[in-house]
Amino acid sequence: MIQFLFPLRHLFSYACAVLSPLLSLLTTPLSALDSADEILVFSYTAGFRHDSIPAAVSAIGGLGDAHGFVVHATEDRSVFNDEALAHYRAIVFLNTTGDILDPDQEAAFERFIQRGGGFVGIHAAADTEYEWTWYGRLVGAYFDSHPHIQTAEIRVIDTVHPSTTMLPKRWLRTDEWYNYRMNPRGRVHVLAVLDEASYEGGNQGIDHPIAWCHAYEGGRSWYTGGGHTAESYAEDLFLQHLLGGIQYAAGLADGDCGASMDSNYEKVILDDSTQNPIALDIAADGRVFFVERGGALKVHQPNSGLTEVVGRLSVTTEFEDGLLGIALAPEFNKSDHIYLFYSPAGPEAVQRVSRFTLRDGQLDLSSERIVLRIPTQRDECCHSGGALLFDETGALYISVGDNTNPFASDGYTPIDERAGRADWDAQRTSSNTRDLRGKILRIIPQADGSYRTPDDNLFSQRPGDGLPEIFVMGVRNPFRMALDTQRGWLYWGDVGPDASSASAQRGPEGLDEWNRTRTGGHFGWPYCIGDNRPYVDFLFTTDEDGTSGAPFNCGAPTNDSPNNTGLQNLPPAQPAWIWYPYGGSDDFPALGAAEGRTAMAGPVYYHQSTSPTALPPYFDGSFILYEWVRNWLRVAHFDDAGNLLQIDPLFSTIEFQRPIDMKVGPDGALYMIEWGTGFWGDNPDAQLVRLQYARGMRPPTARLEATPTDGSVPLTVAFDARDSYDPDPGSRLSYAWDIDSDGTVDSRSSLFTHTYSQPGNYTATLTVTDESGEQSSTQLGISAGNTRPNVQLAWPPDGGIFDWGDAIPFRVEITDAEDAVIDCDRVRVQAFVGHDDHNHPQEQYERCQGMIETIAGHGSKADDLFYVVEALYEDRGADGVKPLSGSAGIVLQPRRKEAEHYTQQQGVQLEDTGDAQGGGKNIGWIEHSDYIVFNPISLAGIDSLTFRVASANAGGFIDVRLNGAEGPFIGRVRVPSTGAWQQYTNVGLPVSDPGGTHALFFVFTRATNDNQSLFNVNWIDFHGPGLQTAPSTSVARAAEQPQPFTLHPAYPNPSNGSVVFSFQVPHQMHVRLDVYNALGQLVRRVLEDPYLPGTHRVLFDTSALASGLYFYRLTAQGQSMSRRIAILK
Repeated sequence: MIQFLFPLRHLFSYACAVLSPLLSLLTTPLSALDSADEILVFSYTAGFRHDSIPAAVSAIGGLGDAHGFVVHATEDRSVFNDEALAHYRAIVFLNTTGDILDPDQEAAFERFIQRGGGFVGIHAAADTEYEWTWYGRLVGAYFDSHPHIQTAEIRVIDTVHPSTTMLPKRWLRTDEWYNYRMNPRGRVHVLAVLDEASYEGGNQGIDHPIAWCHAYEGGRSWYTGGGHTAESYAEDLFLQHLLGGIQYAAGLADGDCGASMDSNYEKVILDDSTQNPIALDIAADGRVFFVERGGALKVHQPNSGLTEVVGRLSVTTEFEDGLLGIALAPEFNKSDHIYLFYSPAGPEAVQRVSRFTLRDGQLDLSSERIVLRIPTQRDECCHSGGALLFDETGALYISVGDNTNPFASDGYTPIDERAGRADWDAQRTSSNTRDLRGKILRIIPQADGSYRTPDDNLFSQRPGDGLPEIFVMGVRNPFRMALDTQRGWLYWGDVGPDASSASAQRGPEGLDEWNRTRTGGHFGWPYCIGDNRPYVDFLFTTDEDGTSGAPFNCGAPTNDSPNNTGLQNLPPAQPAWIWYPYGGSDDFPALGAAEGRTAMAGPVYYHQSTSPTALPPYFDGSFILYEWVRNWLRVAHFDDAGNLLQIDPLFSTIEFQRPIDMKVGPDGALYMIEWGTGFWGDNPDAQLVRLQYARGMRPPTARLEATPTDGSVPLTVAFDARDSYDPDPGSRLSYAWDIDSDGTVDSRSSLFTHTYSQPGNYTATLTVTDESGEQSSTQLGISAGNTRPNVQLAWPPDGGIFDWGDAIPFRVEITDAEDAVIDCDRVRVQAFVGHDDHNHPQEQYERCQGMIETIAGHGSKADDLFYVVEALYEDRGADGVKPLSGSAGIVLQPRRKEAEHYTQQQGVQLEDTGDAQGGGKNIGWIEHSDYIVFNPISLAGIDSLTFRVASANAGGFIDVRLNGAEGPFIGRVRVPSTGAWQQYTNVGLPVSDPGGTHALFFVFTRATNDNQSLFNVNWIDFHGPGLQTAPSTSVARAAEQPQPFTLHPAYPNPSNGSVVFSFQVPHQMHVRLDVYNALGQLVRRVLEDPYLPGTHRVLFDTSALASGLYFYRLTAQGQSMSRRIAILK
């Protein structure tokens, strides 16, 4: 039934057929309406008026008649008062437009929502009240524009909400499709989106919400962008959609409108004391088992919130090896069997998949049953894989990387067939049907520790053609896998090669992939990548050069490598499911744009838990994909046929630190390992976390700081819990400390100190509880009686300059309070090749000093490449106290730094370079005072810089400065006009080492700022011996002994105006600094004063001195030190 409330505006705009039977209702007072389920339909317009309003009012009335609620329709704004609105469960804004309510009416409507009322916005409700901010948040988004009426495809994402559960996932309908001023995602729960490729005139891109809902200030809001045309209100599906929205807003139907809103999720830290955590699995009782690459197996207990080490394997961590994978047996609750993928220490080059038994809560190493041995090579990096995954039938999936060195292929396919270069040829592994590497294996473990192979593996029925364990072949680095237990899909992410652009001589640019299969197959590597883009059959003649043949045939690839021991004629290559390059993807723009790439396959989610922390049913059947380098999660939704429907951001406002593994727990929450942000592992921000839906009161987060955490006894430690917090506002926390693991509370303060008088390893546990009784715990180890060793890389310096192929000397210096003599056999120096935001482990050295043999190259010459070195030392422990480790890490920079690989910039833009000498991109649109920064940089062994520049204007200057755009001056070079923006030349600048490591600023200037572009910069080269010659050990050791002072090299040197003298004194002393000419004559006393301990810098004006060679001498406590400086005019 429809009841019209008086007075009715625009009465005669309604069709007589609609109005005639209803005229008797016009004078019905609100107090006479006796239905408890009453809906107000409000259709007042102050702007454009839709002629569909009468049909809409009639249709909504029909819905009420059919579903048991009363519809009151009005255009009388005076109904917006507290007394009148109190009768209604929900108010429908039906194609309202313009400014329709006065301030008192607005206030009454706000109170209606705040008391729990509902709002339904139809179509032009978004074209209403632009100046009323509260209303804008209620409706979700304001109208911007629209194209002509046309048919479009709506992608229905939420299939469980009462307004969308009846709709097909691809819903074709005709309407007027609004563009909105702002995407509401994040502030509302998006129910459906428009596919802008299906119609003309959309301007919101890949994410165009068209229906949404959300809880708002105590009430419920639902909006649909449909409903412009009168025909809409005769469509059965649209009316069901509208009905569901009204019932939700009125509280007549349950609906979860928080599922895609980031504010409804939280990241709970379970353990932030991890070391290189890499993989996890979860038991049915909620225990989280996870492994660390160094060999530790740990268990996080859900009841206590604490983590313990339950086992440790002896592994090698050279290159990408270590303890890499874990899977609990399907019957783990009965058998306590755990499967581990690891690289055993020792001379045998092999990966093991072994079954162990957990006995009395500890890993029984004697229980090992080696299920599968995977032969490997340990002479060269990279790609170990290591993921383990059981399916519902008990089959075990094992991912294995191609075990091939990628660093001599310019970032393209590694297919070096020359003698002695087998480790650079992925044809011997990934495309070799008789090799287990570069594969996803599938076996069925047996009770006795053996296994059998499924009948439908790739070569199960043709054992002569290939190994029966192979399910998927032709993969590069399938690091993470997932199973869709209901649809039967196996998903995996495959990390691709590093070429930043395609090459006619070599093949496509580097791509990462997400793949899926039900039946296994060949996925192309190393012949094809992405959507079957073929590489070129490149015949290497040297490590870097060769001749190009024809592109490979992805439909019928042939493996004719001399390193192949399997079939030559391979199955057709299957195209990737999703693929993407560095930067943005034209094919899958929802993946965003970033410099790095590392595709990871997360779980396929099915809602099975009643836990309040479980992800909601909205995610049922969705695949969670995530990115290690880009630090994001996405959720892939599917249509009714199982095809990809939409990729949406997931938890986009939650910050991640390199997510590396993820599983769904029995409570329906997501459990994740974050590797941490450092290049070399052992990252302080590595942690085990839980991502959960926060529907009610949320538990607090316990944060513990202790200073110090190690040292000799008596050890006084300051404990601090003040960083603990409760995400629910207004809740106060209580604290309970157990700092000696005896089960008793030692303090209830947020801040206190305790002195450990007896040596030992203690675990300090903090438990925080909020006012609702929710609590969480965290713990930290205290080493009383042993001091963590101090590790320093004395050489090379952080930010030092090297060339590819250099042998770089290294020297590690260690001090340890308990170890009188440092055992260099306990030192581990690990080299990495850095690439954008990730690295590839190289050789490992177990000594205090030696030579790092850098590789000849990696990726294309335009890639952002560098070296990373980590030094680690584990001490011997102390009496009754376990050993501790200390570490240090540095970054080494290549001689050529592409300008686009800055770490910081102001004002510049990137463009593809037209330089005949290559270079990828150059920086351009440079104006006065713009700059780029490289950090860290040490100029040790560097005597000059070369800039690759071009300018169609008058050029300008490049100033080189330290640590700031106005920092200490190193030098200036003039950039001339070259006649065109892409006509390049080289300009050089002599420099001298100022000592230390700095952020090197390149500031672009002109004599006067004319607001014109100055020049382009393609790259910067660093010249000089660099790092190849280290300071002698004797000099370095002598430098550690007490000295009166240290005199640093001056900069800039040569100087053409001013120079910075720098010196360091260990304690307060009287210091004199003099400048002498080449004849030894005193020309200037720079200073003679007492100085406090520390480093001091003095700016000296050289403008009054003639060109020539000078000496500066520092004298203190009867000793002197001199250095040279050149002055140029």
